[in-house]
Amino acid sequence: QLQASGGGSVQPGGSLRLSCAASGGTFRSYVMGWFRQASGKEREFVAAINWGVLTTYYGDSVKGRFTISRDNAKNTVYLQMNSLKPEDTAVYYCAARRASSVSTTWSGYDYWGQGTQVTVSS
Repeated sequence: QLQASGGGSVQPGGSLRLSCAASGGTFRSYVMGWFRQASGKEREFVAAINWGVLTTYYGDSVKGRFTISRDNAKNTVYLQMNSLKPEDTAVYYCAARRASSVSTTWSGYDYWGQGTQVTVSS
């Protein structure tokens, strides 16, 4: 089970940190990812991190602003979001993939959290 938290409302240029806590099993060897879905739009890949060398991957729209990290001891993955823009407004979902290779498509993930709302507005 994945539990996402940390969403909220922030002004443009602000920051938020999302957390995704895994329970009911160990996700240490899973690829962990974040996706988002804005109202009326398709789910979009945001970031992913593998479990070995902790290589990170980002969607083009968030590169240089967002940082994904994980703490395997706590079974938790984080998404630090800086320089937020109104177009970052969406429901953010964390996901886990039972594989060593990263996927940027939501269908490539096996477990999903419930989502947390991020609203960027002045």
